[in-house]
Amino acid sequence: MSERKRLLIVAHAPSPNTQALRDAAADGARHPDIEAVEVTVKPPLEAGPDDVLACDAILLGTTENLGYMSGALKDFFDRSYYPCLEQTQGLPFAFYIRAGHDGTGTRRAIESITTGLRWRLVQDPLICRGDYDPAFEDQCRELGLYLAAGLDAGLF
Repeated sequence: MSERKRLLIVAHAPSPNTQALRDAAADGARHPDIEAVEVTVKPPLEAGPDDVLACDAILLGTTENLGYMSGALKDFFDRSYYPCLEQTQGLPFAFYIRAGHDGTGTRRAIESITTGLRWRLVQDPLICRGDYDPAFEDQCRELGLYLAAGLDAGLF
């Protein structure tokens, strides 16, 4: 059996709806057909550079706050950026945004920071726009499944 890969999910989930999105992403990543991927879920204020350095891919989740990512996710990036800069280039990642508006500023901010880190976006960003829709949970589940399946298959 091959070595287990590690998927880190760092998601800001301050409400029942955003908790449902985070949990759906984790459920997708833990699909029973995926055998060689260990999934760790942490809130941004508890995750840090050691977690990033130990993972093989990362899934980020955030709310849109005043046209930007959550302060908690920004804090995660602030604490992790320089310790990870030289050691995580090419890290496969994806992200989702729970956006009450359009998510544009939030997307731009995440892409700017991850471009600086030289992480590799492996799936188009998922932006859950407007009023809450339970279909967002299915989309997050698929995103988690995609990342974990890609790791399991050795695609990234």
